[in-house]
Amino acid sequence: MRFTPRDTTFFDLLAESAQLLVTGANLLAELLEADRKDRKTIATKLNDVEHEADEATHTIMRRLNQTFVTPFDRDDIYRLASGLDDCMDHMEEAADLIVLYKLDDLPKRISDQVQVLQRSAELTAEAMPRLRTMGDLADYWVEINRLENQADKSYRKLLAQLFDDGLDPVTLIKLKEVVDKLEDAADAFETVANMVETIALKES
Repeated sequence: MRFTPRDTTFFDLLAESAQLLVTGANLLAELLEADRKDRKTIATKLNDVEHEADEATHTIMRRLNQTFVTPFDRDDIYRLASGLDDCMDHMEEAADLIVLYKLDDLPKRISDQVQVLQRSAELTAEAMPRLRTMGDLADYWVEINRLENQADKSYRKLLAQLFDDGLDPVTLIKLKEVVDKLEDAADAFETVANMVETIALKES
């Protein structure tokens, strides 16, 4: 039993951050399907969501500095908030590179990567509210780890395809940067899941 009152607002703030990841991943998927002329508008929307995510993260940090007793370890809250922000940053950077580099046709396997990110975002958004009770979280981190393994395989196949397609060196470098950012996003989602697993074990 806990006898000290705790500020439970953190659960709502973390859930809000995670929900923004769903919006961001869906916008990234929309950008891939759009014509090049429409991509800048979608990328701007994603950039706006990224700013919202930054503000949500800053709100959590400010509240941490103002709260004496937190629902679980304050360092874990800090790392979790930062981890969620990293997921958004990598997705936004990938979208930004696609627009800045004026890439036209993108390899189909890039869509496979983004689908993994969409599912990872959905699972993360579903998991954050369950931190209140620390219940029913194991399936979340197991599935995220499976998805990250899937993303790794897709990443390796995509790199092999890029090098086999006879692309000019400049286009190859541009596409590889995008692919790397998407892989970074998948890794970031797994990092968040690993943090949740650690927190759950500490609190059990």
